[in-house]
Amino acid sequence: MHGLNPPQRAAVLHTDGPLLVLAGAGSGKTRVIVEKIAHLIASRAMPAKRIAAITFTNKSAKEMKERVAKRIKGDAAEGLTVCTFHALGLKFLQIDHAKAGLRRGFSVFDSDDSTAQIKDLMPPGSKPDAIDDMRNLISRAKNAGLSPEEALAVSKSPREMEAALMYQRYQARLSTFNAVDFDDLIRLPVQMLEGDETLRLAWRERIGYLLVDECQDTNDAQYRLLKALAGEKGLFTCVGDDDQSIYAWRGANPDNLLQLGKDYPSLQIIKLEQNYRCSNRVLRAANALIAHNPHEHPKTLWSDQPDGERIRVWECRDSAHEAEKVAAEIHFLAAAKQAPWSDFCILFRGNFQSRVLEKSLQLLRVPYHLSGGTAFLERGEVKDALSWLRLIANPDDDAAFLRAVQSPKREVGATTLARLAELAQQAHMPMSRAAEQIGVLKQLQPRAANALDGFVSIVRHLRGEAFKISPAELVRVLAEKSGLLASIRAQCKDEASFQRRKENLEELSEWFDGGKGSGPGELAAQLALLSHADKGEAGNQVRMMSLHAAKGLEFRYVFIVGMEDGTLPHEMALEEGSLEEERRLLYVGITRAKEQLWLSHSREASKWGDKLRLKPSRFFDELPAAEIQRDGADPVADAARKQERAAAGFAAIKALLGE
Repeated sequence: MHGLNPPQRAAVLHTDGPLLVLAGAGSGKTRVIVEKIAHLIASRAMPAKRIAAITFTNKSAKEMKERVAKRIKGDAAEGLTVCTFHALGLKFLQIDHAKAGLRRGFSVFDSDDSTAQIKDLMPPGSKPDAIDDMRNLISRAKNAGLSPEEALAVSKSPREMEAALMYQRYQARLSTFNAVDFDDLIRLPVQMLEGDETLRLAWRERIGYLLVDECQDTNDAQYRLLKALAGEKGLFTCVGDDDQSIYAWRGANPDNLLQLGKDYPSLQIIKLEQNYRCSNRVLRAANALIAHNPHEHPKTLWSDQPDGERIRVWECRDSAHEAEKVAAEIHFLAAAKQAPWSDFCILFRGNFQSRVLEKSLQLLRVPYHLSGGTAFLERGEVKDALSWLRLIANPDDDAAFLRAVQSPKREVGATTLARLAELAQQAHMPMSRAAEQIGVLKQLQPRAANALDGFVSIVRHLRGEAFKISPAELVRVLAEKSGLLASIRAQCKDEASFQRRKENLEELSEWFDGGKGSGPGELAAQLALLSHADKGEAGNQVRMMSLHAAKGLEFRYVFIVGMEDGTLPHEMALEEGSLEEERRLLYVGITRAKEQLWLSHSREASKWGDKLRLKPSRFFDELPAAEIQRDGADPVADAARKQERAAAGFAAIKALLGE
């Protein structure tokens, strides 16, 4: 524990009861978790195989595993669980699938699969917004830990009742397909643990100590899972920061931090307030801003870093002028400070704000990486291959069958599939099983029946191969045997685009691990847990992302753009008078800056040809004036800055012309 400060050390050493670590931004919380795991193992308080560390993203879990591996040598950490809540739920269901009413090799439906099923269950012609709304209502019920019957019982409006009834039908369909969706990975284990004491005790024996990172982001179902596993003794450490709770829109409940104290009266609370990331000037601004939110346990971040430069506030004509200023400042600083592009980050409230910024960066030939582009797992050829893998793993997965049988296209059209679905329903079997029946095929058009028979033969062959070759090799064989590669080649107009898409399938094969012939079932389910954040990291490029996506990251120079009322804070928050989460969102953005911070706003915007007057964000009034430098407020400093840029521009021209 060399190098830990006193509160960090206290958090590591407390192992005999429930503990809440309120960890401010940049306060070294991951190190505390890693050191605590090492201490639990070294002190023999708990063997590694009975310790579970739970994070919220696969990226965080991967980083924590790597840090634990460096910290704990040899095989002392063997059997340690470090994973996300959803991965833990998946492991639970794979072990106790029978108690959940599932068969081995069940599928995990992603959001597209879920949406497709709900669309199919809704009245014909339902609009996409209505389908998404229905899916969100069902998801909200699941995140609250409600079964279909419980959701119906607590319905308060016709809309909620309609969603609860749809939830029942949707869940029945998932059961038919031997599938669960993402929300079920938490809901089902909670339901089973709360209703079965023997199962509960067995899992408490399996997991003796829990460490939960980002506890402020837990939803109600995740909190109930924590309680069910921790039991009355409360052998857990929850690490969180109520000031960084920014995911209420997807079900996170920051009040869970307060609930811990009610459910566990002996809960110890330790605050980590020393920040190792930011200049003190940035921290003073962040502290002043967040002090406007109510706090049960207030924190004051501090640092032994120097004060640094004052926070720059720019008033711009419009978003185009704002983008030009940001791009020019980045271009200048990169040259003047010899800073890599990856030191810079531009943050905004909504992804729509990125377009004008991209244009300005491109004009200055500044390389950038925009987070939130097409996710790797969302690419067409990747989703096609995954549908084949899922069908190989689970013949009952109709959603996978419907995509695979049409990827690549074969003489099986919508009419044939509709007839096949009807025949499968009559026979009480999934569509892929029905397609194997000669009696069923005879009732279809001969050409379609032959195409289906050929498809079934390929799937059967690949299912056999799955138990002979490694999963990575299976992806490569599948790409050839299924006709996917040939189809991609036919679609591509040039060799370069074909190679790019082929390389995506090759990369997919590298995502799999596991021994030879282990079968694709478990791996296909594991793959459903991965998010695009795990792959395709930016290199030496300026990062651009939403404030929500910035949590956990840090940069030397940070620009927060679009700070107008209606954008930040968001218009909906202004209408509802719910500014607390918007304030936390800005707090997260401010505390990403290690050295220097810029905040900018526009005076006007164009909407349908009209000029709209914009008001600066009300959050500017909550920042300490002493820490801010506005354009025009200090003529001497502004003149010096202009001269510095002019000299740098002249030097660049001289270098270009070779003097």
